[in-house]
Amino acid sequence: MNAKEPLHAFSGLDLLSSAVVLVDSRLIIRHVNPAAENLFAVSSRQLLGHPLQRLLGEPPELSSALDNALNNNWSYTGHNILITLGGDVQLHVDCTVSPVETSNARLLLEVRPIDQQLKAAREEQLAQQQQANRELVRNLAHEIKNPLGGIRGSAQLLERELSSEALKEYTQVIIAEADRLQDLMQRLLSSHRVMQPALVNIHEILERVRRLIHAEFHDVRVNRDYDTSLPDITGDREQLIQAILNISRNAAQAMQGKGEIHFRTRAARHVTLAKKHYQLALELQVIDNGPGIAPEIQDKIFYPLVSGRENGTGLGLTIAQSFIQQHGGTIEVSSRPGHTCFSIMLPLARKRSFGED
Repeated sequence: MNAKEPLHAFSGLDLLSSAVVLVDSRLIIRHVNPAAENLFAVSSRQLLGHPLQRLLGEPPELSSALDNALNNNWSYTGHNILITLGGDVQLHVDCTVSPVETSNARLLLEVRPIDQQLKAAREEQLAQQQQANRELVRNLAHEIKNPLGGIRGSAQLLERELSSEALKEYTQVIIAEADRLQDLMQRLLSSHRVMQPALVNIHEILERVRRLIHAEFHDVRVNRDYDTSLPDITGDREQLIQAILNISRNAAQAMQGKGEIHFRTRAARHVTLAKKHYQLALELQVIDNGPGIAPEIQDKIFYPLVSGRENGTGLGLTIAQSFIQQHGGTIEVSSRPGHTCFSIMLPLARKRSFGED
């Protein structure tokens, strides 16, 4: 970016997920990107033409950095700066101050909330751990699947040689358990199948899931709160149905077949998913009023073979997360007794680069 470009050349800053503020030599605010509006919960219209002090207050370390940047053309990065917003809301941030030269601006401030950075780091660490867990389970599934076929076949051959019906009952148990484990292994391996993307409507998918839940759990009520203006997304229809169905079925089972599930869709703007920035994303929430997820397993609920139910396999949510991640999205959960919410974010637009038209 040319340092002599006019202010409109900074329109690419609006695509950034971090909060950016441009000020002139008198520290008057000249530009605020949407991420900054979201962070500080104030519109640019209320800030433009006003002193930076009105937005950030006067933290001593930041005031000194601004003076040095203006007088000496220095860049500065401050860590764990405490700023106070309206209503005495306090925010701990890292702030980078960079000199720029345009007809309207002299300094660029990039503000990053520390809690968001920690969240991103935790998400990355969790994703790596979950990927390692999935690969381990997948490899184990391959190793177990072939011997199971031999066990089942041997049991069938043995059954033909037995004349006692009582002894045949034992071979039937072996065959039935081998079939059950084969099905379990197939489910573990199915989450790695290749996607078949096409344009799909998220509400058609939700309606399909709603019908399936009603067919299986007659006393579960599924409420809908749809934003019908949302555009179609590019995705694998069967994978998305399976992911949402797994979440919804888990909710219905946790409620013992009686309760309410709520489907809610909304548009989310300027979202970062898997380290990529999107101007527009789809937010889908699956909410139930069941007993909630036990606190001790909430951080592990997407791990393979972790289940909150006595007879659960612990695969439904693992497969759901795998499918959502294959779509470039994220899935999170918050839970307390009477309210469990699975939030899914899916990109609605391709990633755009800084400065792209």
